[in-house]
This record gives sequence, structure tokens and C-alpha cells, in this order.
Amino acid sequence: MEKDKVKKIEEDAMEFKDCEEREMEFKDCEEREMEFQDCEEEKEDKIEISDEIERSKVGIMRAFVEREDPSAKNVDDLMIRRFLRARDLDIEKASTMFLKYLSWRRTFVPKGFISESEISSQLAHNKLFMQGLDKQGRPVVVTFGGRHKPTKGNVEEVKRLVVYALEKICARMPEGQEKFVAIGDLEGWGYSSSDIRAYMASLSILQDCYPERLAKLFIVHVPYIFMTAWKAIYPFIDSRTKKKIVFVENKKLTSTLLKDIDNSQLPDIYGGKLPLVPIQDC
Repeated sequence: MEKDKVKKIEEDAMEFKDCEEREMEFKDCEEREMEFQDCEEEKEDKIEISDEIERSKVGIMRAFVEREDPSAKNVDDLMIRRFLRARDLDIEKASTMFLKYLSWRRTFVPKGFISESEISSQLAHNKLFMQGLDKQGRPVVVTFGGRHKPTKGNVEEVKRLVVYALEKICARMPEGQEKFVAIGDLEGWGYSSSDIRAYMASLSILQDCYPERLAKLFIVHVPYIFMTAWKAIYPFIDSRTKKKIVFVENKKLTSTLLKDIDNSQLPDIYGGKLPLVPIQDC
């Protein structure tokens, strides 16, 4: 009988201990959850503070650029914010960049748009397409570098093509989106396609006049000889743009693109379901 009592006491003690341990585990979970909530609240606070800083700087920059160039009143705060972000929220640098853009636009796009008749020979090369959205709802653009045919004096027309394309892409962006994804396909690219001056001009327009529009650039079907041209261009690509460029191996082409673009939105030439549509038909 005495042994049974002792055994019963031991069992009760063990059960009590188990209950204590479960209670401690529960408290630990609660504490971890509270810590997680605190971290999340801290992140939200930082985001709110960051947003407040951006809003404040947008207001300051707007007041300055409107005083320098009244046409700045015609642009929205999102555009001003993109220029600010492109210069790491430095108001002075962003304002200088933005005012140069306004001056450039008056000269290069006096009618407010580029007509297809101004770029007919470039469109005839059938090298620029747009359709579908990536998983974040951003437009997908495909360009074929191997189809470019450099000719004497064609840099200006290439620049007009770039502006035409960027304007069309921006106009097609769903509400709430500011960026697009591009696939640069270099299949068939050779020295006869190489056009460093046109590449540099296009890069300048993208970085200086349409900052923070490019989300990501996948460069696919890259021939080895392209690296010669790449070495000439690379030093002129700003650090923010460099981070957005992804060279894709041929054997990993479809799997890499599918990480960002759903099969239903991926161009059929890369294993998806959407046919390519020339940008002028979009």
C-alpha cells in the first residue's frame, strides 16, 4: 500500500511537472509571438517614417522645381518620387536631374508623343514586343538585339523608338504599378548587330529620363562575343540599374523566367502560353 502511495505521489509530481513545462512552452510561444508582433510593428513604424520622409521631400522638391520650371506643375507626385529615389532622396541632385528631363522632353518630344511614322524603319525590324504581366502585375517587354540593323545616322531614330516604347509601356501599366520587366533576347546577335552608340543613347534615356521604371532585365541567349560590347557599356550603367540585370543560362531559361512570370503570361517562345505581340499593335 505504501509503495502504491509513493508511486501515486510520483505520478502526480510528474504530471504537475509536465503541466508546468507545457505552461512554460505556452508562455515562450506567447513571448515569441509578442516579439514577432513588436518586430512587425517596428517595421511598420520604419516604413511609415520612411514614407513620411519621402512625402516631405516630394513636397520640398515640387516647390523648388515648380519655381524653376512652371511646367513641373503638370507632373504627379509619383514622377517626382521616382526621380528622388533615383538619387537616393537627395533633393538637390534629384531636382537637377528632373529639370534636365523637362528641358530634354520639350526638345525631343515637342508634340508630347512619338508617332509611328517617325520610327517606321525601326518598327519594320520587328524587334520589340509587349504582352503579359509578371507575378507582381508589371508589364513584360521583349526585345531582340539580333534584329537590330545599325545604319549611318540611325541613332536618333533608335532614341525615338526607345521613347515611343517607354511611353507605350508606361501607358499600359495597371493602376498602382510604376515598373516593367524586360527580356533582352540576344539570339543571332553578332558584330553586324552591334551598335554601341545606340546602346549608350538608349541607356541614357532609360536612366536619366525614365528613372525607376525598370524592375528587372533578363538577358537571354547571350553569345560569347556580346561580352565585348558589354564591357564597353557596363561602366556607364548606374549601380541601381546593375542590380536589376540578370544574365540567364540557356539551360535554365524557362525555369528562371517562371520564377517571376506565370506560365499563362510567359511568351510562348520561352515555354509559356502567350504569343508575341509587336509593340505597335498593343
